[in-house]
Amino acid sequence: MTGRGMGRRIGAVSVVVALGIGGTVTAAGSAAAAPAQAAVSATTATADVDYVTWQTDVKAVIAQATPYVEQRTANAAGQKLAIVFDIDNTTLETDFHPWYALPTPALKPSLALAKYAKSRGVDIFFVTARPGIIYSLTEWNLTSVGYPVDGLYVRDLPDLFGEVSAYKTAQRAEIESKGYTIIANVGNNDTDLVGGHAERTFKLPDYDGQLS
Repeated sequence: MTGRGMGRRIGAVSVVVALGIGGTVTAAGSAAAAPAQAAVSATTATADVDYVTWQTDVKAVIAQATPYVEQRTANAAGQKLAIVFDIDNTTLETDFHPWYALPTPALKPSLALAKYAKSRGVDIFFVTARPGIIYSLTEWNLTSVGYPVDGLYVRDLPDLFGEVSAYKTAQRAEIESKGYTIIANVGNNDTDLVGGHAERTFKLPDYDGQLS
Protein backbone atom coordinates (compact mmCIF):
# COMPACT_ATOMS: atom_id res chain seq x y z
CA MET A 1 0.00 0.00 0.00
CA THR A 2 1.21 3.47 -0.79
CA GLY A 3 0.92 6.69 1.21
CA ARG A 4 -1.60 9.40 0.41
CA GLY A 5 0.17 12.42 1.83
CA MET A 6 -0.56 14.40 4.94
CA GLY A 7 -2.93 16.92 6.42
CA ARG A 8 -5.63 14.52 7.55
CA ARG A 9 -7.88 15.18 10.52
CA ILE A 10 -10.61 13.28 12.35
CA GLY A 11 -13.31 13.99 14.88
CA ALA A 12 -13.92 11.93 17.99
CA VAL A 13 -13.24 8.24 17.51
CA SER A 14 -14.70 5.66 19.85
CA VAL A 15 -11.88 3.39 20.92
CA VAL A 16 -12.76 0.09 22.51
CA VAL A 17 -9.86 -2.30 22.92
CA ALA A 18 -10.71 -5.86 23.84
CA LEU A 19 -8.38 -8.83 24.03
CA GLY A 20 -9.66 -12.27 23.11
CA ILE A 21 -7.68 -15.48 23.09
CA GLY A 22 -6.67 -16.26 19.52
CA GLY A 23 -8.52 -13.19 18.31
CA THR A 24 -7.86 -9.88 16.67
CA VAL A 25 -7.27 -6.73 18.70
CA THR A 26 -8.53 -3.62 16.97
CA ALA A 27 -8.39 0.08 17.72
CA ALA A 28 -12.04 0.65 16.93
CA GLY A 29 -14.04 -2.43 17.71
CA SER A 30 -13.84 -5.61 19.76
CA ALA A 31 -11.78 -8.78 19.71
CA ALA A 32 -12.83 -11.03 16.85
CA ALA A 33 -13.46 -14.73 17.25
CA ALA A 34 -10.62 -15.75 14.92
CA PRO A 35 -7.34 -14.20 13.71
CA ALA A 36 -8.71 -13.70 10.21
CA GLN A 37 -11.52 -11.44 11.42
CA ALA A 38 -11.39 -7.81 12.49
CA ALA A 39 -14.38 -6.01 13.95
CA VAL A 40 -14.82 -2.35 13.08
CA SER A 41 -16.88 -0.10 15.32
CA ALA A 42 -19.90 1.56 13.75
CA THR A 43 -18.99 4.71 15.66
CA THR A 44 -15.71 5.20 13.81
CA ALA A 45 -15.72 8.66 12.34
CA THR A 46 -15.42 9.08 8.60
CA ALA A 47 -13.87 12.54 8.67
CA ASP A 48 -10.20 13.16 7.93
CA VAL A 49 -7.72 11.63 10.33
CA ASP A 50 -6.17 13.67 13.10
CA TYR A 51 -2.54 12.79 13.89
CA VAL A 52 -2.87 13.00 17.68
CA THR A 53 -6.02 10.87 17.71
CA TRP A 54 -4.32 8.32 15.46
CA GLN A 55 -1.33 8.08 17.79
CA THR A 56 -3.62 7.54 20.77
CA ASP A 57 -5.55 4.82 18.98
CA VAL A 58 -2.36 3.05 17.90
CA LYS A 59 -1.01 3.11 21.45
CA ALA A 60 -4.20 1.45 22.69
CA VAL A 61 -3.61 -1.55 20.43
CA ILE A 62 0.13 -1.81 21.09
CA ALA A 63 -0.64 -1.69 24.82
CA GLN A 64 -2.41 -5.03 24.33
CA ALA A 65 0.26 -6.53 22.06
CA THR A 66 3.20 -5.88 24.39
CA PRO A 67 2.06 -8.00 27.37
CA TYR A 68 1.02 -10.72 24.93
CA VAL A 69 4.56 -10.83 23.53
CA GLU A 70 5.95 -10.94 27.06
CA GLN A 71 3.71 -13.87 27.96
CA ARG A 72 4.26 -15.74 24.69
CA THR A 73 8.05 -15.52 24.90
CA ALA A 74 8.32 -16.44 28.59
CA ASN A 75 8.97 -20.14 27.93
CA ALA A 76 10.02 -20.22 24.30
CA ALA A 77 13.43 -21.87 24.55
CA GLY A 78 14.29 -23.70 21.34
CA GLN A 79 11.51 -22.07 19.32
CA LYS A 80 12.02 -19.80 16.33
CA LEU A 81 9.52 -17.03 16.92
CA ALA A 82 8.63 -14.18 14.58
CA ILE A 83 6.41 -11.14 14.35
CA VAL A 84 5.21 -9.87 10.99
CA PHE A 85 4.56 -6.16 10.51
CA ASP A 86 2.97 -4.23 7.67
CA ILE A 87 4.82 -1.01 6.79
CA ASP A 88 2.70 1.93 5.65
CA ASN A 89 0.90 3.48 8.63
CA THR A 90 1.79 0.41 10.69
CA THR A 91 5.52 0.85 11.21
CA LEU A 92 6.16 4.07 9.27
CA GLU A 93 4.03 7.25 9.42
CA THR A 94 3.51 7.24 5.67
CA ASP A 95 0.30 9.21 5.28
CA PHE A 96 1.39 11.98 7.64
CA HIS A 97 4.66 12.92 5.93
CA PRO A 98 5.46 13.88 2.32
CA TRP A 99 6.93 11.00 0.33
CA TYR A 100 10.04 12.99 -0.58
CA ALA A 101 10.97 13.79 3.05
CA LEU A 102 13.08 10.76 3.87
CA PRO A 103 13.43 8.82 6.01
CA THR A 104 9.75 8.52 6.80
CA PRO A 105 9.54 8.55 10.62
CA ALA A 106 8.79 5.43 12.59
CA LEU A 107 5.40 4.96 14.19
CA LYS A 108 6.85 5.01 17.68
CA PRO A 109 4.51 2.56 19.45
CA SER A 110 5.19 -0.03 16.75
CA LEU A 111 8.91 0.65 16.92
CA ALA A 112 8.84 0.09 20.66
CA LEU A 113 6.99 -3.21 20.18
CA ALA A 114 9.46 -4.39 17.54
CA LYS A 115 12.46 -3.56 19.71
CA TYR A 116 10.90 -5.19 22.74
CA ALA A 117 10.06 -8.36 20.83
CA LYS A 118 13.59 -8.50 19.43
CA SER A 119 14.98 -8.21 22.96
CA ARG A 120 12.87 -11.25 23.83
CA GLY A 121 14.40 -13.33 21.05
CA VAL A 122 11.72 -12.75 18.40
CA ASP A 123 12.78 -12.11 14.80
CA ILE A 124 11.11 -9.18 13.04
CA PHE A 125 9.74 -9.51 9.50
CA PHE A 126 8.03 -6.95 7.30
CA VAL A 127 5.52 -7.91 4.61
CA THR A 128 4.45 -4.98 2.47
CA ALA A 129 2.53 -4.39 -0.74
CA ARG A 130 5.25 -1.96 -1.83
CA PRO A 131 6.82 -2.90 -5.19
CA GLY A 132 10.22 -4.53 -5.34
CA ILE A 133 11.71 -1.55 -7.14
CA ILE A 134 11.87 0.30 -3.81
CA TYR A 135 13.13 -2.64 -1.75
CA SER A 136 16.48 -1.03 -0.93
CA LEU A 137 14.90 2.32 -0.09
CA THR A 138 12.34 0.64 2.17
CA GLU A 139 14.96 -1.43 3.97
CA TRP A 140 17.12 1.66 4.46
CA ASN A 141 14.16 3.60 5.82
CA LEU A 142 13.26 0.89 8.32
CA THR A 143 16.79 0.41 9.63
CA SER A 144 17.60 4.12 9.69
CA VAL A 145 14.69 4.85 12.03
CA GLY A 146 15.64 2.00 14.34
CA TYR A 147 13.76 -1.13 13.30
CA PRO A 148 15.47 -4.51 13.54
CA VAL A 149 14.94 -6.16 10.14
CA ASP A 150 15.33 -9.92 9.88
CA GLY A 151 13.39 -10.12 6.64
CA LEU A 152 11.59 -7.82 4.21
CA TYR A 153 9.09 -9.04 1.64
CA VAL A 154 8.00 -6.76 -1.22
CA ARG A 155 5.88 -7.47 -4.28
CA ASP A 156 7.61 -8.64 -7.43
CA LEU A 157 6.05 -7.78 -10.80
CA PRO A 158 3.70 -10.80 -10.98
CA ASP A 159 2.46 -10.08 -7.45
CA LEU A 160 1.30 -6.61 -8.47
CA PHE A 161 -1.56 -8.15 -10.46
CA GLY A 162 -2.89 -10.37 -7.67
CA GLU A 163 -4.82 -9.77 -4.47
CA VAL A 164 -2.80 -8.09 -1.74
CA SER A 165 -4.27 -10.36 0.93
CA ALA A 166 -3.29 -13.50 -0.99
CA TYR A 167 0.22 -12.18 -1.51
CA LYS A 168 0.68 -11.35 2.16
CA THR A 169 -0.70 -14.70 3.27
CA ALA A 170 1.76 -16.47 0.99
CA GLN A 171 4.69 -14.53 2.44
CA ARG A 172 3.72 -15.48 5.98
CA ALA A 173 3.53 -19.11 4.87
CA GLU A 174 7.01 -18.70 3.40
CA ILE A 175 8.31 -17.42 6.74
CA GLU A 176 6.75 -20.42 8.48
CA SER A 177 8.42 -22.75 5.98
CA LYS A 178 11.74 -21.55 7.38
CA GLY A 179 10.84 -23.00 10.75
CA TYR A 180 9.31 -19.92 12.35
CA THR A 181 6.19 -19.68 14.43
CA ILE A 182 4.57 -16.31 13.76
CA ILE A 183 3.28 -15.27 17.16
CA ALA A 184 1.77 -11.98 16.00
CA ASN A 185 0.82 -10.23 12.78
CA VAL A 186 0.43 -6.45 13.01
CA GLY A 187 -1.22 -4.30 10.33
CA ASN A 188 -3.72 -1.53 9.81
CA ASN A 189 -5.78 -3.06 7.03
CA ASP A 190 -7.77 -6.27 6.80
CA THR A 191 -5.64 -7.35 3.84
CA ASP A 192 -2.63 -7.37 6.18
CA LEU A 193 -4.28 -9.79 8.58
CA VAL A 194 -6.59 -12.24 6.85
CA GLY A 195 -5.47 -15.66 5.68
CA GLY A 196 -4.09 -17.12 8.89
CA HIS A 197 -0.44 -18.12 9.41
CA ALA A 198 -0.20 -16.18 12.68
CA GLU A 199 -1.18 -17.03 16.23
CA ARG A 200 -2.58 -13.56 16.92
CA THR A 201 -3.41 -10.51 14.87
CA PHE A 202 -3.37 -6.89 16.02
CA LYS A 203 -5.19 -4.34 13.87
CA LEU A 204 -4.15 -0.71 14.02
CA PRO A 205 -6.72 1.89 12.95
CA ASP A 206 -7.32 2.74 9.31
CA TYR A 207 -10.59 4.61 9.90
CA ASP A 208 -12.64 2.75 7.30
CA GLY A 209 -9.82 2.81 4.77
CA GLN A 210 -8.81 6.45 5.12
CA LEU A 211 -5.24 5.43 5.94
CA SER A 212 -3.40 3.35 3.37
